[in-house]
Amino acid sequence: MKFSDFDSRAWETDGHFYDTCIIPYSGLQGTETPPETATLLERQRDFLELAEQPYKGRVVTYPAVQYAGPGMGAIVNELCRKVKSSGFQYAIVMSANEGLRREDVFESDLLLCLPEIVADSRAGVSAYVRSEIQTLWQNEK
Repeated sequence: MKFSDFDSRAWETDGHFYDTCIIPYSGLQGTETPPETATLLERQRDFLELAEQPYKGRVVTYPAVQYAGPGMGAIVNELCRKVKSSGFQYAIVMSANEGLRREDVFESDLLLCLPEIVADSRAGVSAYVRSEIQTLWQNEK
């Protein structure tokens, strides 16, 4: 579910079921034309749905970090730390448009980057995303 799908009452009642926060990273450069931006954000949306749809009762998607640039790894790491300190057990960073390095986003429990998955995956993208998330949960802290 999206963060905006909850009101205070719903979160108080059901929030304990949602242990995983997804932080989208759009990776925009700021040089894209409006149509290019729309295409990149649609790709990000479609990639997020691979985790949101099958795990509706367990994952919450937070607002995206939209733009890439120097220091973004530190910002994403800080977000991961904060969402986990606020009660989420896991933070997953998902990027459909830009590859991120695990060593730069070390506070996330799982980093899913579509360019790397497409380049390296022997399985389909959807199966890969599901498998990685399930493996994360099976190796509970």
